[in-house]
Amino acid sequence: MRVVNYIKSSFSEGTQISRFNILTAVFLGAPAHFFFYFLFKYTFHLPYESFVLRIMATVLCLGVLAKLRNPGFLREYFPIYWHFMLIFVLPFIFTVYLLKNDFHELWLYWEIFMIFVLISYVPNWLMFLFDLLVGISAAILFFIVTSPGAQLDPDFNIPLYSIVILFTIVAGYVFSYSNKRGQIALEKNTAMQALAGSIAHEMRNPLGQVKYNLEAIEQTLPGYHPGRSSAPINDYTLDRLYQHVAQSKVAVKRGSQVITMILDEVREKPIDKSSFVYTSAAVTTQRAIDEYGFDSNEERDKVVFDRKGDFVFRVGETMYVFVLFNLIMNALYFLRPYPKSKIYITLIKGPYVNKVKVKDTGPGIPPENLDKLFDAYFTSGRKGGTGLGLAYCKRVMQAFGGDIACESVVGEYTEFTLNFPVISDEELQRSRDELIEANKPLFENKRILVVDDERADSAVVREILTALDVAVDEAGDGKAALYKLSEFRYDLVIMNLKMPLMNGYEAAEKIRKGEAGSENAVVPIVAYTAGPYYIARSKTRKAGMQGIITKPCLPAELIRQLAVIFRDLQKRSLHDLKGKSLLIADDSSFNRVALKTVLEKQGILIDEAVDGKDARKKLENGAFDLVLMDIRMPQEDGIQATNRIRQSRDPELSSVPVIGLSGDSDEGSVKEAMRAGMNDYLVKPVDTRVLLMKISQWIK
Repeated sequence: MRVVNYIKSSFSEGTQISRFNILTAVFLGAPAHFFFYFLFKYTFHLPYESFVLRIMATVLCLGVLAKLRNPGFLREYFPIYWHFMLIFVLPFIFTVYLLKNDFHELWLYWEIFMIFVLISYVPNWLMFLFDLLVGISAAILFFIVTSPGAQLDPDFNIPLYSIVILFTIVAGYVFSYSNKRGQIALEKNTAMQALAGSIAHEMRNPLGQVKYNLEAIEQTLPGYHPGRSSAPINDYTLDRLYQHVAQSKVAVKRGSQVITMILDEVREKPIDKSSFVYTSAAVTTQRAIDEYGFDSNEERDKVVFDRKGDFVFRVGETMYVFVLFNLIMNALYFLRPYPKSKIYITLIKGPYVNKVKVKDTGPGIPPENLDKLFDAYFTSGRKGGTGLGLAYCKRVMQAFGGDIACESVVGEYTEFTLNFPVISDEELQRSRDELIEANKPLFENKRILVVDDERADSAVVREILTALDVAVDEAGDGKAALYKLSEFRYDLVIMNLKMPLMNGYEAAEKIRKGEAGSENAVVPIVAYTAGPYYIARSKTRKAGMQGIITKPCLPAELIRQLAVIFRDLQKRSLHDLKGKSLLIADDSSFNRVALKTVLEKQGILIDEAVDGKDARKKLENGAFDLVLMDIRMPQEDGIQATNRIRQSRDPELSSVPVIGLSGDSDEGSVKEAMRAGMNDYLVKPVDTRVLLMKISQWIK
């Protein structure tokens, strides 16, 4: 297997089909062979010249020009054509002329020249030897067949000439290696510039969304009057404030995803499939549309979603949402000059393949660009575009087991088709059974109250929970829920947000105030809503709810959501964080204040350090239960500080748990942190729930 992989990598390394190589083959190789026929035959009067061989070499050289005009020329077979051309026009022809001219001095020189040129085109030793030996062998066979009985009489010193040939090969590869190192450095510098430009460009949209929402919040807030109470905020205004906050959070999340996507694409990091889940295409697509940061209501109205052909697919939800974001963003960019144009998103359930189609009635894409759309760094006329988005979409779709394709007619439309494999009923049932089996212990002896005035929706939830052997009670509105809670103890409440008499927000508020009994005042509440997910998420958190499920309810989503809550409760019950002492080491005062605000609400005692050296001093002078250590800091960074902490002779100091914090998510940074002795690693911005769970896990 290693041998096969080495041969594959050698073929790849030795197949350098750059624009420069193609141009030199066309504009130097083609005319040279044609010109040299007349020069050697009629000026130098060499014994052997062949017009047929020269014309064949010229045509082969000119053939590679098609690759520049049409990048899809021969597709995956072009590398084979490329090596055939090199073998024919270099080692084959040059060796044929060397033999046919009985080792003429001129052709001895040209043979050395040929070897040097072949090295420059084939910079891998194994592929070079393959091309050289195949060409020479074919030339010898050609000579034997076309010159039967011919006697060769070389009058040059073969050992000395062999030394020159050997030195030519060695020197050629020394120069090739040197040029290669310089090229790598140049490419790295170019890639770094492209990366910086990519991040800067792609971050403008989410940062613009945050700026817009902050300005909207500022305008909505009542005026500040020192010493006087401000005017009360009505329900409509409060709803708008929550919406702006929710949109800002989505924009920040999207910006973080963009950075991760660009870094992963540049590093060619494999996509982790372990987080893929079975979910509804309609629900996930609707969530993506709801969360997209449209610049105006007019932009939002351009998107028309037909969810009738809903199907189940297995995807990473965040990745799928990003794919749709990218397609919507590109479409909106090109639709700006077309105010009446639309974007149609359609679900198609098929017997062999399921599809999500994203079609816009815009200007279309020229045919010559269609084959290059999914190439990294290729942009189809989008000013300031990076060309990374569609390349990443391609990788994501292939990781899902599907693919992405584009069809377009200039002046009429552009349609992207996301193809997904059909999930069989057996596969879906097996996945559901595995999910239930894996989480069943968390649901043992649990009693859950489902509060919903929609009987059909509550029946779906009851059916899912019954499979987990959960005791399920139901209430038709908030008031009935309060009565049930005052009579019984529940482990969790699933609460519809919109109900008559008393809605979910009001009921949650009364539960938290203890109006349903002090025993149930801290019961976990999961929101159940058909409204926009991203807006409800902010409101429900503020109302003291621990999760949110969208309608229609999917079995996998419900089980995963409740399992996370029960698992979190289980872990929290093992460690009470109140009174624990924690050191935050970060050179950013903003980061320290943000973390301190969150953690002090849990009753944790906080101290701060501005760098690694300061952190070590504070650890030496006082006892801490845990350290949150930023990786990148001046003077002494988190890696250096943790190394020195672990080398301390004080056993209490050397064993203190350290959680690394960094904006870098690549595997190398994580391994470096673990080698330094850190216990865990979290990527900024850190989710509060995950942070508390990690702290609880590591504090003894």
